[in-house]
Amino acid sequence: MRGTPRGPGDGPVALPPVTATLIWILVALAVTGLYLSWTAGRLDRLHSRIDAARAALDAQLVRRASVAQELATSGVLDPAASIVLYEAAHAARQADEEQREVAESELSQALRAVFGEAEQMEAVREAPGGEAAAHELTEAVRRVPMARRFHNDAVRAARALRRHRKVRWFRLAGHAPFPLAFEMDDEPPAALLDRPTA
Repeated sequence: MRGTPRGPGDGPVALPPVTATLIWILVALAVTGLYLSWTAGRLDRLHSRIDAARAALDAQLVRRASVAQELATSGVLDPAASIVLYEAAHAARQADEEQREVAESELSQALRAVFGEAEQMEAVREAPGGEAAAHELTEAVRRVPMARRFHNDAVRAARALRRHRKVRWFRLAGHAPFPLAFEMDDEPPAALLDRPTA
C-alpha cells in the first residue's frame, strides 16, 4: 500500500542518487589527500637524506684535504710534490660553494700527479710515521667516491619524484631548492690502491 512506512524487516533503504555521489566524492578526496600526504612525506624524507648525505660528503672531502695538507707539510715528499699537494689541498678547503667541485677535482688531479708512481708511496711509508699517514690518506681517498655516490643517488631519487606532475601541480616540494648532484673528478691515484692497508 502506498505511503505505508517501511518496517525494520523490509530490506535496505536505497540512498538518494545525490547522497551516494557525494559519499563517493568524499571518499575519492580522502584517498587523494592521503596519497598526496604520503608523497609529500616521502619527498621530505628524500630531502633529509640528501642533507645528511651532503654533510657526510663534506666531512669526507674536508678529511681528504686535511690529510693531504698534513702530508704535504710533513717533509716526507720532495719540495715540488709538497707545493703541488699543499696548494691543491688548501684551495679545496678554502673554496666557496660555486667553486667547490672544481677545487676538489684539482685536488684529485694533484693526488694522482704526486702519487702516480708506487715509488713515491713507498717513500712515504718508509719515513717515520709514514705508514700511518699512508693508511690515513688511502682511507680518505677511498671514502670520497662512496660518499659522493650515496649523495648523488639520493639526489637522483628526489629529482625523479619531483618531476612527477602531481608534485609540481600541488607544489609538494614547498620552497625546497631543486637538488643538485655533486660532480667532481674523484678517481684515486693508482699507487694508493696498489696494496691494501692494515
